[in-house]
Amino acid sequence: MDYKKFLYEQKKREKALKAKASKVVVKEIRFGPQTDDHDYEFKKKHAEKFLKEGAKLKAFVFFKGRSIVFKEQGQILLLRLAQDLEEIGKVEQMPKLEGKRMTMFIAPKKTK
Repeated sequence: MDYKKFLYEQKKREKALKAKASKVVVKEIRFGPQTDDHDYEFKKKHAEKFLKEGAKLKAFVFFKGRSIVFKEQGQILLLRLAQDLEEIGKVEQMPKLEGKRMTMFIAPKKTK
C-alpha cells in the first residue's frame, strides 16, 4: 500500500469522526444577589429554553462592591433555580464562590 494513500485515508477518517462529534454550547445567565421575582421568572424562562435546545447552562450571581455580604442570598437564588429546572436539567456543579461570582452549572437531561 502506498504511504501517501494511507495518510489520505487516515485524514479522511479523522475528518468524518470530527464531523459527527457534537460541540458543547454553554449559555450564561447572570443574576444579582437581590434579583426581583419578575426578573427571576424572566431569566428562568430563558434558562428553560437554553436547556431544551440542548445547551449547558452557567448561572451565576455577580456581587458588586459591598454586595458580597449577601452570599447566602446568592446561593439561595441559585439553588432555587436548580430546583425549578430539575425536570429538564440536572446540576453538574453546585454553587461555588469564585472571587466576586458564585457559579453553578446545569446540564440538560437526556431525552429518550
